[in-house]
Amino acid sequence: MTGSGRLAWRGSATLALALLAGSVLTQAAAPATPAPAAAAQDAPYIVEWVYKVKWGHSDEFFDIFKKYQIRVLDREKELGNVLHYTVYRPGLHTSEDQRWDYRVVIVYRNQLVPAQAREIEKQLFPDRTAFKREENDRWELVEAHWDLPIREIDPHATED
Repeated sequence: MTGSGRLAWRGSATLALALLAGSVLTQAAAPATPAPAAAAQDAPYIVEWVYKVKWGHSDEFFDIFKKYQIRVLDREKELGNVLHYTVYRPGLHTSEDQRWDYRVVIVYRNQLVPAQAREIEKQLFPDRTAFKREENDRWELVEAHWDLPIREIDPHATED
């Protein structure tokens, strides 16, 4: 490398270090913003569970669902993890591709608490073999299922 090449390289390296240092200092001096995890701890988290059950098995599915999932949701509500939940069934029929049998809208205290459901299941249903067998039976009755995190918006709010 020639002398002028070394000087250009050193100048570029020095400039890059200065920019990096300035960036670090700017970030350190910037006011703290809540981390996503902190924001998740404060805001309600809404999830919709949707189930499309095989024809003729709706009652069987819901009996198992009540036995396990509703009991877990009730316990989570007692603990304050679930603020409220609502179970819906359609009032009329629709096309097969749009059909659903049950929707459960759950408002969790925050985004972190749904992960606690497994521990609550273990406490409520210590016979893990029976629990797994019946939950597998319930899932065998499902044609389609999705969990959809949803958020409430204020239609009158101005966008930033």
